[in-house]
Amino acid sequence: MIPLYWYLILSALIFAIGLAGALSRRNAILVLVGIELMLNAANLNFIAFWRYGPDSEAMGGLMFVIFSIAVAAAEAAVGLALIIVTYRHYKTVNLDKLDTLKG
Repeated sequence: MIPLYWYLILSALIFAIGLAGALSRRNAILVLVGIELMLNAANLNFIAFWRYGPDSEAMGGLMFVIFSIAVAAAEAAVGLALIIVTYRHYKTVNLDKLDTLKG
């Protein structure tokens, strides 16, 4: 059986890659991809702690993950809709060129 800390290290690496991608990219779609990576890292943590927890027969961890996947899907749909509307208005998805949104 694989130890718990391997899953936690993998989750931390995935989260770090997602965070670096979300903070360093200028394309709005790639920022959303980075956010999705961070949510997947959190899901991996939920599953790992559920599996190695004292009550792994209960489905509490799986319910958290299913809820998190549903929230991530809704976030991706709303985010892509906002990107499409922004592209139609400004003809770009580059976040640096969207300075007219600053108040």
